[in-house]
Amino acid sequence: MIGIFRVLIVFMFISYANAQNQQCKCCSENHTEFDFWVGEWTVTKPDGTLAGYNIIEKIQDRCVLRENWSSAKGGFTGTSLNFYNGATKQWEQIWVDNQGGSLHLKGNRVGNQMILKTDVAKNKKGEPFYHKITWTKHNDGSVRQYWETITNDKDVTVVFNGLYKKNE
Repeated sequence: MIGIFRVLIVFMFISYANAQNQQCKCCSENHTEFDFWVGEWTVTKPDGTLAGYNIIEKIQDRCVLRENWSSAKGGFTGTSLNFYNGATKQWEQIWVDNQGGSLHLKGNRVGNQMILKTDVAKNKKGEPFYHKITWTKHNDGSVRQYWETITNDKDVTVVFNGLYKKNE
């Protein structure tokens, strides 16, 4: 009788675990690779001055990271939606801001970094360029966001370099 009881308990545990996995479609390891960016952050520039504030939260049953950015000086805000695309096996970010700007980035996590890039486009001079944004997770819990524009595969312009520290 005790043997049947043990089998029943194991069966119930396995059934429960399977039900939990089916309920959360975005709980795989891939879907959590960017979770290090989740939180409420104060962002500073390399010289220590305040760049702005960012809130990153998981929405849509943990399938999407939503970013809400506000610049320190006010007047500039933006929102991004970040998600793991299971069909293409990569992360995507769709960014839009209150100045009419937008970006669509794609890429993957490599070690402690999430590296996303836009497709190659042409600038006003007809030169090929793309944007590359790298988020680096530090051991102290802070995150560095480093945004570069790369022209002709060699000329690099740093667009943004911010250090994220969680608000307490």
